[in-house]
Amino acid sequence: MKKSLISALAAAVLMTSAAAIATVMTPTRRIVDTLPKLDIEASIPQRFGDWQIDARSGGGVVNPQQTELLDKLYSQIVTRTYVNSEGYRIMLSIAYGEDQRDGNQLHYPEVCYPAQGFQVTSNKKAIINTSLGELPIKRLESHLSQQRYEPITYWTTVGSTAVVGGKDKKIAEMRYGLRGEIPDGLLFRVSSIDRETDKAFVLQEAFIKQLLSSLSVDARKRLAGI
Repeated sequence: MKKSLISALAAAVLMTSAAAIATVMTPTRRIVDTLPKLDIEASIPQRFGDWQIDARSGGGVVNPQQTELLDKLYSQIVTRTYVNSEGYRIMLSIAYGEDQRDGNQLHYPEVCYPAQGFQVTSNKKAIINTSLGELPIKRLESHLSQQRYEPITYWTTVGSTAVVGGKDKKIAEMRYGLRGEIPDGLLFRVSSIDRETDKAFVLQEAFIKQLLSSLSVDARKRLAGI
């Protein structure tokens, strides 16, 4: 057999094997189809701790993405404004997607806010220590034309794992992918209009802790991974 023919056959075998491996390794099972349906709107109480929905709020929650893109990326979106007994307001936004493959990735505030004219001046990782476990978060400082100052606290989940940063997210996605699973995911964001950033982050952390404590075990694991 000629050497060129042997090389061609070997290449064909390698290509066929690679295609077969890629097919086997491609996730096909959505984990959302194996879990109880998550109804975020119903899961989040209208009143908890020192917070209740602000019935007088006429909006204010920044939606930094276009409607068409939101409909494509997310299957559920919840936006609310809460107020405490001292009149401090915190805006809550949760965007949930059932399929977190590359074409349906969550979009982060540090990318979306600037697209709406905001300037992000600080972007730091942190940990919220709750009675239920550690929650990794990001804290952003942003402003719109130096008039609307909006500190932001957020995290994302891949399946039931809370992550911040692309590396941790990719590792979590790979773990599901190796099991042939397609994870769901969400972006959980709270923010407030406040020039006093330190005070805003303290109140946002208190809000998050009280909210998580008010959730059912199943809802908490799906929303925060703890």
